[in-house]
Amino acid sequence: MILLATNKRDVTTDFIVREMERQRLEFFRLNAEDIACYRVVIPDGDPANLRLEFEDRKLELSTVRSAYYRRPQAPTFDEYRRSTAEYLQAEWSAILRTIWNALEGRWLNSPFSILRAEDKPRQLSLAKRSGFKVPETLVTNHFGSATAFGEQSSVVAKPLRHALINDGEAGRVIFTSRIDTLDKANSTGIEMAPIIFQQEIPKKHDVRVIVVDKQVFAAAIHSQEREETSTDWRKGVRMDLEHRSIGLPQNVAQACVSITKSLGLRYSAIDLVEASDGEFWFLEANPNGQWAWIEQRTGAPISAALVQAFLR
Repeated sequence: MILLATNKRDVTTDFIVREMERQRLEFFRLNAEDIACYRVVIPDGDPANLRLEFEDRKLELSTVRSAYYRRPQAPTFDEYRRSTAEYLQAEWSAILRTIWNALEGRWLNSPFSILRAEDKPRQLSLAKRSGFKVPETLVTNHFGSATAFGEQSSVVAKPLRHALINDGEAGRVIFTSRIDTLDKANSTGIEMAPIIFQQEIPKKHDVRVIVVDKQVFAAAIHSQEREETSTDWRKGVRMDLEHRSIGLPQNVAQACVSITKSLGLRYSAIDLVEASDGEFWFLEANPNGQWAWIEQRTGAPISAALVQAFLR
């Protein structure tokens, strides 16, 4: 049995489901926001024997050989008053943590390893040790330090952790942005929270690399063909950006595998820049990053590689 711990709107998990159905593998999709629909039974209080039951569906943790943690969401209880809803969410979230802990050693990427791996300054340090070229970087909320850093070269800025502001139904994404000048008008915004400032690397392409154990799938994203995507290829949601499968130099591919392992992961989605001179530069590694659109656009067999990783 392979457990898919996810949410019901995750299209990426749909790709895994389709591949497992093609291979006729037994799996259980647990949409975590629906956990309160289940009857939970933990005989003798031992999580190894935990069972979930709902109508004709049943999951016994003792039968799970491997598991995929793919952005599960906490349950909500909007129909109850606030104090009751908070209590129920806390109790059911505790059961989810019990499940995650009980499966340690069977995850493709453990949720606890994912949490540690999301530390971007740590990523940059490990990237250097893995042999990557890394842009000059400053993390600060000190206006004077940011100004001095920006005087040295062309600079971009991006969030340290959270790139989405929920200021409405759709929310707002904070994209990587080029910083032309910093003046006193910027000081309040900078001092509110730490920001990552980095030397801007002149791009030939953006590159998204998917690592599954020792397999490496790389796609060049032709972000420089459009002005709005030149700094951050996600900006403008351009569906017509060309994506092309590429082979990486052996040392770069090995560095991708090395940093994934150093982060305590078996899977990662790594963002690189291929510079105008052909050199590759490390930006960041997402331990739970999207990959389905890369498979769609390039035909790279990522879902099949992930399923084979589950079976290993």
